[in-house]
This record gives sequence, structure tokens and C-alpha cells, in this order.
Amino acid sequence: MSTNILMPALSPTMTTGKLARWLKKEGDEVKSGDILAEIETDKATMEVEAVDEGFIAKILVPDGTDGVAVNEVIAILTASKGEAVAPAKAPAPVSAPAPVSAAPVVAPPAPAPAAAAGAERVFASPLARRMARQAGVDLAAIKGSGPNGRIVKADLDKAPVAAVAPVAAAPVAAAPAPAPKAAAPVLAVAGGYKAVPNSTMRKVIARRLTESKQSVPHFYLNSHIEIDALLKLRAELNARSPKEGPGSFKLSVNDMIIKACALALRRHPNVNASYTDDAILLYDDVDISVAVAIPDGLITPIIRKADERGLPAISNAMKDLGARAKAGKLKPEEFQGGGFSISNLGMFGIPDFTAIINPPQAAILAVGAGEKRAVVKGDAIVAATMMTVTLSVDHRVVDGALGAQFLATLKELLEDPMGLLL
Repeated sequence: MSTNILMPALSPTMTTGKLARWLKKEGDEVKSGDILAEIETDKATMEVEAVDEGFIAKILVPDGTDGVAVNEVIAILTASKGEAVAPAKAPAPVSAPAPVSAAPVVAPPAPAPAAAAGAERVFASPLARRMARQAGVDLAAIKGSGPNGRIVKADLDKAPVAAVAPVAAAPVAAAPAPAPKAAAPVLAVAGGYKAVPNSTMRKVIARRLTESKQSVPHFYLNSHIEIDALLKLRAELNARSPKEGPGSFKLSVNDMIIKACALALRRHPNVNASYTDDAILLYDDVDISVAVAIPDGLITPIIRKADERGLPAISNAMKDLGARAKAGKLKPEEFQGGGFSISNLGMFGIPDFTAIINPPQAAILAVGAGEKRAVVKGDAIVAATMMTVTLSVDHRVVDGALGAQFLATLKELLEDPMGLLL
């Protein structure tokens, strides 16, 4: 008896992924809990564990294959070694929609022509069929690169122009011509260049941040915060930490900013929210996403219930999450969700910047470097360590006054940091 091993959905938004590397080979015995493969998603490279036991009889999707659809058969498991297996079954083709009698304004693209009776059946993934219908592509003219010649998303991306079928004219108004593909950039350099293919993560970052900037009405508020008292308290607390062992810690300024943001969100719960067309969603827990740079882009591991944690707990959790984020070892629940984000570029010497909101969150705090500046205290000009923070806000959720109140509370907590210990 054989069992199909399917491409898993490792995040709610995942439709395809890259099978980065098999950790088992054909003929290997598999036990429940064994690591089968590494899958590259839009956020990280994650390990896939075996659920069933048996032997790897056939690997259908090799290492390095991109665009593998969720639930596509990637390997076949048998109960005994050397057992013969039948080829994996392709999903039933999606039937073409019934024609509409008359389109009121614009006709939809014509579906790809169906194969004539008796013609050879075309095998394609559901995603590839949907893309073909939308683009007017004749699947019969495309050679599939998937298992048993199955057509997958990657084949549609590389389809030759000749495979595109003409779009039927609308009975009332003609369908608009597709936008021309952007021409290759004209480089103003004498030498050549190296084309680095976009990773799955880079593509998702580009898509999500473009959508955020275009669809979310951003506005920005900034505040200049004196952090000399914060730095002094940090040094005193670190000096009291055991040198090693379970109770040891080493606080960073970012750890203290996380705690301050959590307390400010608890005082201003309407900032800890998301927008929907029907309602504003106010979150019960204060879960803070913290941007961490990794080789392919960035990821935002989450400090859960940050308002209820002490500074040492936040610090140690952040160090653990940050290290595993850079190694691509985070679990989905450790970076999916969160109600508020922090992006800190202060360690790179950036004095101030603005960040793009990470939907569906309503705000993100951009943190600049602490630096000595001349400030006026009373009638005197003195030197103080100042830090500029900029709050990017979704105006559908948070109005200017509420954003200003949140920043005022944050400033108060950071300038009088003993409140972070209460």
C-alpha cells in the first residue's frame, strides 16, 4: 500500500513553495517525526516532518524545484521496501465555466480552448489551470516540468508568446488589452551586470509592501526622546545580571523599547488594532513583531504578551528568536500574527527614517540611533543623548490625536524608565 506525500501549506498565505532540499532519499526508511525535507516559503526555510511511517519509494519533485503547488504530490511512501507503486494521480481538470449570455460592460477573458473529443488529456495543477484561463493560454501548447509531465505554475511563467490564444471580443465592449510587459531597464553603465533571481521571500516582500503603500493611507508622527536615564538604568540592570546560568541576561535598548511599546499599547488599546470593511479589530493580547534582517530580506518574529513579560524575559526571548530567524528555523506561529511592529536601524547609525506598515497591523515604529545633541533645558543649552522615533499609522484605524497620545506615552516611559520595571 502506498501513501502520497503532499506539498504542505506552511502558512495561511502559502499557495506555492520551493522544495529546497530532500533530507531523505529513495529507499530510505521513514519514521513518524523524521525530517523529510526543507521547504522555502515566503518567510523562511522550514523543515517538514513525516506523519506516516514506511519507505521512500519515489521522489517526484527534485531538490531546488520552485513553484510547487500546495497539496501537489512530491513523493510516494510505501509500507515495505521495494514495493511497486502506481504513478501519482493528477487532480481532475477544472471544467470551463458556462458562457455568460451577455456581459453588461466588459467580457471576461475567454477560457483556454478545451481539448477535442478523443484528444490527449492535458495534465496541469489547479493553480496552472486557473492562471491559464485568466491569461488565455493554451495548455496543450506548453510542456510540463512537473511529475509525469504535469504543467505547474513555473511553466506558465515561462510560456512562449505563441501559446497565448487570442481573446474573444466582448458582445458589448471589447476586453481591454493587457498592459505591455515592462521593458528591461536601460543601464547607464558601460559594463555588464549580474541578474540575481528573486527568492520567494523577496517576491512576497515586494508584493506586500507595494500593496501596503498603495492601499493603506499612511501618515507619520515623530518624537525626539532623551534616553540618558534609559541608558543608565540599562547599565545598572546588566551589572546585576549573573554572569551565566538560567537567570543571566544582557539588555539592549531595543528590549526596553519593546517593553515600553507594549505598555503604551495597553494604555492605548485602539492602536493595537486592524482595519476590516465591517469593523475595527481590537486585539486582546499585546503581541509585538520585531523586524530582523536575514540574508534574503527580513522577518518579524513576535514577542507574545510583551506587556506581561519582564525585561530579562523579553531580552532572552528576542535573542533566541533573532538567532533562529537568521538560521531559518522559526516556527510559523513565531512570526505570523502580531498587532504592532518595531523596526530599529539605530545600530547602523541611521538617525531617523519612516517604515511601511505591515498589514493588517495598523502601525509600525521606526527607531533611529541614539546620538548626542544640543538641547535646551530651562535657559541653558546642554548635551543629551537623543533618539528619534517615527510612527507610521493607518489612518483608517488611528487618527492623529490618538497617534500623538500613544507617542507621548511612549516618550514618558522611555524618559522615566523606572516605569518599565513595574
